[in-house]
Formats: sequence, C-alpha cells, structure tokens
Amino acid sequence: MSKRICFIVICICTHITYGQIKDRLPFKNGIEKPNILATHHFGMFSSRIEQNLKITPPKTIVFAFNYSSGNTFHPFVEAYFPKDPTVRKELSQVVWHSRKFNFIDQETTPADYLNIVVDAVIKEFRLNFNIPMSRHHELGISLRSYLITKGKYPFSIFTNDEAIEWFHSTIWGGEDPYGRRYYGLNQVNFEYNDRHGNRLALHQNDFFISGIELNHYYYPAFLTHTSKQLYFNMGTHLGINTTRYNPSIDFGMSFTGIKKIFLNTNKVLHVGAGAGLLRKNMINFKEVVDLGTNRFLATIDANIEFTKYTLKNHFHAFSANYHIQSRYNKLEEADYYKLLGKWKEINGGWQHGVEKLYKALSDWTFIYTYGSSNFKLSLYFKEDFLVNNAPDFQTGIGLQIPISK
Repeated sequence: MSKRICFIVICICTHITYGQIKDRLPFKNGIEKPNILATHHFGMFSSRIEQNLKITPPKTIVFAFNYSSGNTFHPFVEAYFPKDPTVRKELSQVVWHSRKFNFIDQETTPADYLNIVVDAVIKEFRLNFNIPMSRHHELGISLRSYLITKGKYPFSIFTNDEAIEWFHSTIWGGEDPYGRRYYGLNQVNFEYNDRHGNRLALHQNDFFISGIELNHYYYPAFLTHTSKQLYFNMGTHLGINTTRYNPSIDFGMSFTGIKKIFLNTNKVLHVGAGAGLLRKNMINFKEVVDLGTNRFLATIDANIEFTKYTLKNHFHAFSANYHIQSRYNKLEEADYYKLLGKWKEINGGWQHGVEKLYKALSDWTFIYTYGSSNFKLSLYFKEDFLVNNAPDFQTGIGLQIPISK
C-alpha cells in the first residue's frame, strides 16, 4: 500500500513539474528558431521577412546573436535582353541555350545588358532585441552585417569549397559538377553590373553593416484558441537598408499560425506555417543597384518541431523548416533573354547566376536547440536541394539570452 501511495505521489509531482515547464513561456515559447535566412548575394542588401513562430510576446527583453556562413558560387555569365518586341517573340520560340542574337550591333538590335559572378563564403552577423510592449504586442529590432571571405579553414569548416567538392566527388554530384575546381577553390570573385550601368563589387574581408529592421508583432486574442492549442500572430516589417549599393526602405507584412500537440508529459510537438509579403525599395534615397525587377518578394514557411523536456527544467528541440521565396526577376524576361558563359569549359551550371534570378528559391533547414531558464542555443544547417547555389550550403548558430526580469 505504501509503495502504491509513493508511486501516485511521484506521478503527481512529475505531472506538476512538466506542467510548469510547458507553461513557462519565457522558457519555451512556440517553435525555437534562430534567424535562418539564406546568405543570398542579393538578399543581404535588402531586408527580408523571417517568420515569427512564438505563441505570445516574451515576458522579458530577449537579446539574440545569430551567425551564419553560406557558400555561394555562380560563374561569370552575361545576359542580353532585346528591346524589340519582334526579336523577343522570335527568341521565345527557341529553348534558351539555343537562341541566336546579334548583340553586337545596338543600332539594329538594341538590348539591355548585365553580367554577374559570385564566388565567396558570405558570413552574416545579426544582433536582435525582442521587447515585449504589452500582453499582445512585441517589438523586434535587428541589426544585420556581413563579411565576405574565401572560406578557408578553420573559420568555414563545412562551407568552404574543399568540403563541398569533397562531398560532390565522393558522395553525390560527381567530379567538379559546376566548375569550382576549374575556377579555383577558396576564391573571392564578386561583381555585378546591372542593366543600368551600376556596379556592385566586393572583395576579400569586406565588412559592412547592411541595415536595420523594425518588426512589430501582434498576437490577437480573438484568434487564439487555448483549448485547441492554436496560436496566431501578425507582423509588420520596416527595413532601412544602409549600404551605398541600396540605400532604401522596405516594408512588409506577415501572418503565422502555430499548433501545439502534447504527446505526453514531457514531449511536445509544434507545427507552424507562415506567409509574408515584402515591398522592396518602397523608398530609394538615391540611385540604387538593380537587385531584381520584382518589387515584391513573397515567402512561405512550414515548420515542425519535436521537443523533449528534462527533469532539470531543460529541453532539447529538433525541428525542420521548409522555406520558399518568390523569384527576384520577372518571369517574362526568361522567355527571350540570351545568356553567354563558359559552357564548353565546365560541366554545368554556368548560367545559374542569371537563370536562378527567374526561379523561386527554396531550401530546407534542420535545427537543434538546447534550452535552459537562462539561455537557448541553436545549431542549424541549410541545404538547397534545387541547386540554386544561393547559397549551396549554409550553417549557423543562434544564442538567446533574457536580459531583464
């Protein structure tokens, strides 16, 4: 009888302990996710929307530091965009790599022209402050900066060229499938000349602050269903871009929903999805580099997270994120552009620098988070399975610390 009473008491105490853990929102608040935006060579000059997967504003001010490292490789490629509607129609009838265009004579066949080459390991450093404003409102402030590197050891263990080409040669992809070895490993070659004659060029160890982002999140009570464990939030986003290449202001909106599922007393499953729409360059302070003819960028995120709590009030969370972003350039131009590159010298992908600007970008991110009452530490890696190479492979780390009680 005494053993049975002890067993019941232990079960009740365990249930209370885990109940307290799951209800401590500053400790575990929705899906744990550091900033995992891709280190895209255009995206880093503009603000982009990162989905908010919390279920309520934080109880305290939270400071977060995020570090990302992504390998981007696009060989040199040139693009011509004929202005004559008749020429455009003729080229649209031919597959892109077989189009013939007299790009030399601008008088008889006028055309816009651009070229691009991107070969670097791009590192992002981001500082975030999330400030609770009330029971239903939160303000996020984010400062983003970037460093352009060759990606050599030991600072880019997984994202350097040697590691990626070793994977291609020994596991999947074949020997030098996109010409990294042909052009040389661990190089910085970053230059873009847009169709208006503006030039963007970056070099080894270039460091710059790209912008400041202000994010307001509203957690409406009328959309929250605690009994069903359904939570929603709406965001408005203002981005102030500060580089000399794109001094401008962006504006966007987002909407996110989260479902919490209790598997047992110490295991929880979160499922979340969100969408956002950003208006790039709503205001330009002076002439900017053309970073895409699409002025609106739409994003969709889907997330699933499994969390296991410990008896010491800690947790381990494992999550997967699928992210898709609309194309940077208007799709209609892909019907008639003429691309030139070293297609005879490398196996494939020489056209990606321009071609992928007309494709939706997507990637998968896998995240592990360890949390205690004092901090949360996240590790992640991101893979682009559609060979957008923007970036090809990315890793990162995120640290969150409450700084007030």
